[in-house]
Amino acid sequence: MPATVVNALRDHRSRQQDEQRPVLHLSGFVFAHPDGSALDGSVVTHQFQKLLKRAGLPRLRFHDLRHSCASLLLAQGVSARMVMETLGHSNISTTMDIYSHVMPSLRQEAADAMDRVLDGTGR
Repeated sequence: MPATVVNALRDHRSRQQDEQRPVLHLSGFVFAHPDGSALDGSVVTHQFQKLLKRAGLPRLRFHDLRHSCASLLLAQGVSARMVMETLGHSNISTTMDIYSHVMPSLRQEAADAMDRVLDGTGR
């Protein structure tokens, strides 16, 4: 997990502990109702939509964050194998079938890199 995410989760946990609210359910959920019980998916979706609107961003499904993650990783040159593992796909073909639209720009980057190696201008 990226250090930025780990730090944000630690800060969130610290805020929860500072609130000293009575926890009736020791579920271990990061985002929960005040009593510690799990949030329903519709609550998470509703809150996500409110945040998007407040930020002036277009409406997205919560699941779209998963696609954004994969696309950003691939665009940054992270291997498809690592993206597969991050997403929890059981095989690489699933990842490649879903995210092949990101690959054309990566193909050009690979060709440019090979040009630099072959013409002696870079490694």
